[in-house]
Amino acid sequence: MKILANDGISPEAIKTLEEAGFEVITTKVAQNQLADFINKEGIEILLVRSATQAKKDLIDACSSLKLIGRGGVGMDNIEVKYAQEKGIKVINTPNASSYSVAELTFAHLFSGVRFLYDANRNMPLEGDTHFAQLKKNYAKGQELKGKTLGIIGLGRIGKAVAAIALSLGMKVIAHDPHHEEATITLSFFDGRTLDFTLQTIGKEELLKQSDFITLHLPAQQEAVIGEKEFQLMKDGVGIINVARGGVVDEEALLHALEHEKVAFAGLDVFQGEPTPSIRILMHPRISLTPHIGAATTEAQDRIGNELAQQIIAAF
Repeated sequence: MKILANDGISPEAIKTLEEAGFEVITTKVAQNQLADFINKEGIEILLVRSATQAKKDLIDACSSLKLIGRGGVGMDNIEVKYAQEKGIKVINTPNASSYSVAELTFAHLFSGVRFLYDANRNMPLEGDTHFAQLKKNYAKGQELKGKTLGIIGLGRIGKAVAAIALSLGMKVIAHDPHHEEATITLSFFDGRTLDFTLQTIGKEELLKQSDFITLHLPAQQEAVIGEKEFQLMKDGVGIINVARGGVVDEEALLHALEHEKVAFAGLDVFQGEPTPSIRILMHPRISLTPHIGAATTEAQDRIGNELAQQIIAAF
């Protein structure tokens, strides 16, 4: 069977699949040429990450497809229900990238509380001429220890974020309409573990109490954080979104930043991907990354291995 890993896959996964008798093609095919390539090569398994779209038009055009796999958690770039109705199996890797995304959350948080997002822009320009002034500008940083982190969405990634926050000495509160409580496990280098039970609270209470708020949700029909939600927050709150573009209303976020309701934001995902708003990209108090939550070597190895094992089991 032929597999097209259109957004790439780890070498270890390729080896595993080839040893099981699959042919793995890693050619990157442009979206507008994808259907022709699949049909010409007789591709039966399509593997994607977030870049490639597997929507109704592609599914209808490619009768050879038997499985579509998403390397990651969210599957909003795949028409899952329609594919299944057409007899195509759809898989993803919900466990593989959670910790990598959680660590990126804290990369943005640390960047925010110590002004790294701004210092890294200004030091190359003015560090040799205005060092003392820059030092003064960035002199009022904060520690995360002792602060309250509000987590909206307590799935695998949300729990991984909670574990890191607890290990830093933060107070953690969470909102998730699907969970009343969750067990958060801290794992240490020597194999020891420590469990915490976290009770969820209402969204309004979380917004009012949190010093920092981070979102870990699948794609939504409408924004989870908008103008009304920003009004409920503390002045000077920090907002992190490494989940999906659109769960935070970007216009409302810009307004909140400009009126100092929000001190800083960290964004890995955007409403207009792959062409984010220039106002978002140029804002001096937003820490920015280009949708790289799962883009670590370790996560990609786990994603590849998880996909490979599911494919082998399916066929």
